Amino acid sequence: MADGVRGQVRTEREGSIGWLIFDHTERRNAITVAMWEAIPRAIADLDGDPEIRVIVLRGAGDVAFVSGADISEFETTRTGDNAEKYEQINGRAFDAIASASKPVIAMIHGFCVGGGTAIAINADMRFAAEDAQFGIPAARLGLGYSSSGIERLANLVGPSRAAEIIFTGRRFRAVEAKEIGLINSVVPKADLEAEVRNTAGAIAANAPLTLRSAKRVLRALELPAEERDNVAVSDSIRVCLASADYREGVRAFLEKRPPRFRGN
Repeated sequence: MADGVRGQVRTEREGSIGWLIFDHTERRNAITVAMWEAIPRAIADLDGDPEIRVIVLRGAGDVAFVSGADISEFETTRTGDNAEKYEQINGRAFDAIASASKPVIAMIHGFCVGGGTAIAINADMRFAAEDAQFGIPAARLGLGYSSSGIERLANLVGPSRAAEIIFTGRRFRAVEAKEIGLINSVVPKADLEAEVRNTAGAIAANAPLTLRSAKRVLRALELPAEERDNVAVSDSIRVCLASADYREGVRAFLEKRPPRFRGN
């Protein structure tokens, strides 16, 4: 899943954790078109692996999560007739992250700007190091920002804060991002990976069908009531109640032992 010349999106497996890594360190992990195109494939690869319970997004190196889209490509990929195609590629990447059936955590350090912030807000949870910087500088570039991106941002921080982020284009430090609800928590950079691993491990120990159902419910709640697939939501809950994992969970509780969930 590599551009081969300029950046790559790669995956690694470590027990129940699947890592999706943005690796373009010479440009602070800026995302090229080829990398945007690789994101849905990488998500599908990890999401389809029955051994993986949690997906973690991270940037390679020590400088950035993702510093944005690779602006050096904009004159050829984001102008004229190519602009709409670029937005479609973008959209497919964001949709893949948001619609993964498994929990997705963004592990953020350093620069998380523009496309980096957009990637992060499509994850289910966001943990940041103290050095993290957030921002959406579309207004500084003259870009029209997608309605779906603004909607997702507004759902997280509220319309007024979303307006501030978009209108000013300024950078937000991690502490401020936490205060406005953009991220879940802030930890010292040296502790970030351990914090994410601990959280991912706790999630992975829980029943996969319950996690999948809960994620379906949470995503449905972001939609207007008339657009929600209530049948699919109800079905996902019924699947949990009819599962061997539910029986195992009850049995383990009564026997005062950790449950052994298998995802069925």
